[in-house]
Amino acid sequence: MKQRIFGRTNWKISEIGYGMWGIAGGEWGGNEIDDKLQDSCLDRAVELGCNFFDTAWAYGSGSSEQLLGRLLKRHPEKRIYIATKVPPKNDEWPSKSTDKLEDIFPNDHIVEYVNKSLMNLGTGSIDLLQFHVWEDSWAQDTRWQECVKQLKAEGKIKAMGISVNRWEPTNVLETLKTGLIDSVQVIYNIFDQAPEDELFQVCKELNIGVIARVPFDEGTLTGNLTLEPNWPEGDWRHTYFCEENLQNSVERAENLRSALPQGCDMPTTALKFILHHPTVSTVIPGMRQIKHVEANIGVSELEPLSEKELDLLRDHRWDRNPTWWSG
Repeated sequence: MKQRIFGRTNWKISEIGYGMWGIAGGEWGGNEIDDKLQDSCLDRAVELGCNFFDTAWAYGSGSSEQLLGRLLKRHPEKRIYIATKVPPKNDEWPSKSTDKLEDIFPNDHIVEYVNKSLMNLGTGSIDLLQFHVWEDSWAQDTRWQECVKQLKAEGKIKAMGISVNRWEPTNVLETLKTGLIDSVQVIYNIFDQAPEDELFQVCKELNIGVIARVPFDEGTLTGNLTLEPNWPEGDWRHTYFCEENLQNSVERAENLRSALPQGCDMPTTALKFILHHPTVSTVIPGMRQIKHVEANIGVSELEPLSEKELDLLRDHRWDRNPTWWSG
């Protein structure tokens, strides 16, 4: 597994990390996965060199954090980097431009969930705490700034990050310039190339770590999405892939097949595309089966895409605006 430097923290983290949304099951993760398989998937990732795990309190109301806590106990000899997130107080994703900071991230709420996460993880400190939604209009509000400074001073967190709302990669730029944010998590993939326009340059200039999430566009870029998906009842993808989005997604995935490098399937190509960008510190695919853990982490050892291959993939950029179903 190749490693990259995580911005100003100077942590050496695996360029392929582990996104722990889906493995938690429940409302956020879709159909349930048994404890033994959950642990086996995470253990296999560690064995293969993955040392960066991204979770959130919202993933199973703490159950994903507890999974990670068990992993830490099983591998005390390994340096595993922990990233988690504080949920918005109103439990709404994403935030809205009209939202006020005091309604979404009041200081007592931030501290409460830091303590909950520490309890779930079984650790004395969190490597990376992230705001799970964000509005750049809050950038200069001293309330969150003082809270972050205090949490760092107390040693409860080592670094602070922001998970940017879907398809809003510039809704964080002024906040990054405060100097209090060490990382940004953003959707970046073959379709969602907009972070390259402004965000990545700012992150490079300020030495801010970049976590690329949703590498497979919620499943579209696995190449397995069809017009008749068989998701369990209550799965959030029924809303995300509403009729409007499903048709477009399937068509774009089919069009992409002609641009795949020879001998490369769509998931491998999707990860290679993200890893080509030097500003990306790590990409965090969700993995619910051991075969997916092995396949995704194995991409780190493959040859990178050529410029010709990258040019063909760049032609599949798909700029989208947040809407009622995008979440």
